[in-house]
Amino acid sequence: MPARNGNETLVEVMPEGSLELLSQHEVNRLRSTGEGGQHEVLRRCALAVLNVGGQTDDTREVLEKYRDFEVFIVQQDRGVKLALRNAPPEAFVDGKMIRGIRELLFAVLRDVVFINNEVAGGGQFDLGRSDGITNAVFHILRNSGTLRAGEPDLVVCWGGHAISREEYDYSKKVGYEIGLREMNVCTGCGGGAMKGPMKGAAVGHAKQRIGDGRYIGVTEPGIIAAESPNPIVNQLVIMPDMEKRLEAFVRIAHAIVIFPGGVGTAEEFLFLLGILLHERNRELPLPVVLTGPASSEAYFSQIHEFIGATLGREAQQRYRICIGNPANVAATLREGMRQVRDFRHSKNDAYYFNWRLHLDMDFQQPFHATHENMAGLVLHRGQEPARLAASLRKAFSGMVAGNVKDEGIRAIESRGPFELSGDRDIMSRLDRLLGAFVAQNRMKLPGRAYQPCYRLVV
Repeated sequence: MPARNGNETLVEVMPEGSLELLSQHEVNRLRSTGEGGQHEVLRRCALAVLNVGGQTDDTREVLEKYRDFEVFIVQQDRGVKLALRNAPPEAFVDGKMIRGIRELLFAVLRDVVFINNEVAGGGQFDLGRSDGITNAVFHILRNSGTLRAGEPDLVVCWGGHAISREEYDYSKKVGYEIGLREMNVCTGCGGGAMKGPMKGAAVGHAKQRIGDGRYIGVTEPGIIAAESPNPIVNQLVIMPDMEKRLEAFVRIAHAIVIFPGGVGTAEEFLFLLGILLHERNRELPLPVVLTGPASSEAYFSQIHEFIGATLGREAQQRYRICIGNPANVAATLREGMRQVRDFRHSKNDAYYFNWRLHLDMDFQQPFHATHENMAGLVLHRGQEPARLAASLRKAFSGMVAGNVKDEGIRAIESRGPFELSGDRDIMSRLDRLLGAFVAQNRMKLPGRAYQPCYRLVV
């Protein structure tokens, strides 16, 4: 039961699900606010988990609203527990923390500790090499319990948080058909098109009497406050940065379905296409379906046209567009998974992690959205489509930062919009696509005016 001290509330929480013991060194790092300390990362991620049902996509707004929230590590002989000061009340019912939220809270602790000890500071992985980054992604996923042996059954679902009610309901229907076919779901863990498929799959699983359905949310510290885990997530994984988050998605996916979205969804889609266009990946099966209700047909036509004009026909052939038919979408994914299973079986590859998929370092190294880095992106023809896809992905990543991430928002306020330049035709097509996103309210949650964080320069 939360204890009150004046206007403050304090509650102590015992572990649920993972990481019950910490060394004194780990505790000190989690408490430290200095260089190398992990306290602020822990605080932000913990707040995001506790802020269930949050209705803002502005990281800074969340942090400001709960600026008096704090998390403390309580070390005791019987293990570790967390003390929370002024936690969001939505995380409690009748004074007791909701069990699912408690599980996710300690998943945060687990991942922050592991990344700090084993990935960032352990020296175990050479993050200057492609295989070193992939090994780090694998170990984070394995440590979280995400990787499980068994037949391919995991559908990664991408899509925006700022979608219409009709699009949200449609994503639930697709999730329902996925669940009926006994497939599991992984999303970016937030609301909108990330929540809908999970909610639908949960109903489908219930009808099939599946009691251990998996609803995996994969996120990273820079974006989690803007996309707090939705209530369906029963397995949360926090990756160190956006690039490792995206690699985690494509390594564990047996199929990918993409719903309507904004710049974040475009970033994910371009990341995927850039990888699939590499000559070493051209023969690898991975079903990719773009889908939405009939009202979203124009949206997908715009995306398809943009991909064709920038990356070419080969890129368009790596996905299918299916409008208004959830059952067909799920059946297509299921059939595609059989091809994935047969291919990996023939190559004696693991089902749970796509080791054979090749990623260039250009897709793995963290991209920092500064004004200089955004202005330096090479958005010109005359390069391999995979390279152009990598640069376009970074452009959209910078827009995500400028829209919702604390450091990106502050950079825009300080120096004005990011500037992007390139070929006249590419800039013109990009301008039309982004203009459509704004007109369709895909850049911010409904009711929030959007101020562009970018400026296109020919």
